[in-house]
Amino acid sequence: MLYYLFKYLHETYQLPGAGVFEYLSFRAAMAVITSLIISLLFGNRWINYLNSKQVGETIRDLGLEGQLEKQGTPTMGGLIILASILVPALLFAKLDNIYIIMMLFTTTWLGALGFLDDYIKVFKKNKEGLNGKYKLAGQMVLGLIIGLVMFFNSNVVTREKSRSVEHISVNANGNSPSSNFSVEEKHSVKTTIPFFKNNEFDYAVLLKWIGDGYEKWAFLIFIPIVIFIIAGVSNGANLTDGMDGLATGTSAIIGITLGILAWVSGNIVFADYLNIMYLPNVGELTIFIAAFVGATVGFLWFNTYPAQVFMGDTGSLSLGGIIAVFAIIIRKELLIPILCGIFLAESISVILQVSWFKYTRKKYGEGRRIFLMSPLHHHYQKKGYPEPKIVLRFFIIGIALAITTIITLKIR
Repeated sequence: MLYYLFKYLHETYQLPGAGVFEYLSFRAAMAVITSLIISLLFGNRWINYLNSKQVGETIRDLGLEGQLEKQGTPTMGGLIILASILVPALLFAKLDNIYIIMMLFTTTWLGALGFLDDYIKVFKKNKEGLNGKYKLAGQMVLGLIIGLVMFFNSNVVTREKSRSVEHISVNANGNSPSSNFSVEEKHSVKTTIPFFKNNEFDYAVLLKWIGDGYEKWAFLIFIPIVIFIIAGVSNGANLTDGMDGLATGTSAIIGITLGILAWVSGNIVFADYLNIMYLPNVGELTIFIAAFVGATVGFLWFNTYPAQVFMGDTGSLSLGGIIAVFAIIIRKELLIPILCGIFLAESISVILQVSWFKYTRKKYGEGRRIFLMSPLHHHYQKKGYPEPKIVLRFFIIGIALAITTIITLKIR
């Protein structure tokens, strides 16, 4: 909103300084600052309100050290994260940008889904919350909508490398576009694939066996993949949210990495230098992800050990879904297994634990376990590691995975 206001003031009245809103870097910085301020100011008031209403988390006794001390800690803190993302994004982003619209929709949709789950747990006193089938259905509907928009919307385009066009050097200000990229904006379902020389993969080739015109049926492959990624990452973040600050800090690290990837993918100079796919208008997502990082860091102020508030499903489902959709939009979803390695490990630990328990119970009459407890972070807690040490070490691993993700742009 402020972007349009100051653009009008700059063009109509030549207001000094109003033109600074044209710069992505300035608006991204303002989004971070604003989200931090909102999370810190609104967060403290929201926590006090939740305490006054005795909206506390019900903790099951799992035999973990310090677990029962968390009994009664306010939950539904995810609303702090949502407000700290949505307000700065609405203020500083271009709201006619299709990618911004998709991210705002994703945040609102999953925020509402998570809030419904938390509401049932807290106010309806139903520990199970929203039925898992309905939760998964909500994630699948979101995936279907995002997939359809990505495939059919005419504003979702790429610019591909074109060797037939003579290269034009960039001037000192970086304003002249490199014609290494074709002028034509093309609609495709290509994405970035790590460790391959051309660094690109077209989902449509999986249907090449159909014959001529196979490209128009690519949505049959693309949309199910989008649904799977959104549901998988969203639930992975939800499983990771089991220790103070773990999901929040991990998401912040992932968000910073996605911001870098969005910046270079939406800048024709950097995309040319890195020899990666150039995505027109996707750089605007830098504003959104800046608000995302500010919101997670601001929430970490209250959520770090010992936590004053838990995000609940309102926060965890939203964080995972935002990360998934953002990665899909910037065509980096195949980097998720590396970038979101913490989420992946947490999810796999649960799948392995449950599957092995059921298999051994059927075969031997007694269920056996691979881990002392799942998700993975509880396994280390059972082994006697202090919670802050586990969280910090997961952060270090997350940073290493983030750096590896960025390096994959050049390792082929």
